[in-house]
Amino acid sequence: MVALRDGAARWQLARGIDQWKPGELGEDHFRRRLVEGEVWLASLGEAGPVVGAWELWWEDPGAWGEQPPVAGYVHRLMVDRELAPRGTGRLMLERAERRIAAAGRELCRLDCVAHNPRLREYYVAAGYTVVGEQSAKQGKDGKSYAVTLLEKRL
Repeated sequence: MVALRDGAARWQLARGIDQWKPGELGEDHFRRRLVEGEVWLASLGEAGPVVGAWELWWEDPGAWGEQPPVAGYVHRLMVDRELAPRGTGRLMLERAERRIAAAGRELCRLDCVAHNPRLREYYVAAGYTVVGEQSAKQGKDGKSYAVTLLEKRL
């Protein structure tokens, strides 16, 4: 997971996208997510390499504030750009939506940094609607940053 995340961060930086940084999240982060939520992996077959992953949270007060339990929150949707077939990100997002719906929740929510219009367009093309902006989401480093809030009715 750490290598996948760092690879995605390097891909972003190489394209001028200032969002993730290599080394920002370690094994402790993903272990904690496994305890507090869900981590999903995509691979090329049962024995194939991992080519993508995402985190599924059942609440996200940092971005969305306190909310009734009507949504699942997708975080860190990431793809290995060298190994994953085209469309893997969209397939993982659809799988997350099915998991959320199976849990009886009616919305899939996510956020992306407000200064990344390309990523926002990707989610809008996948059927998400921009529903607001959180101007001061707290990062792990204590700094705040703006995120665009998006959701999709399932």
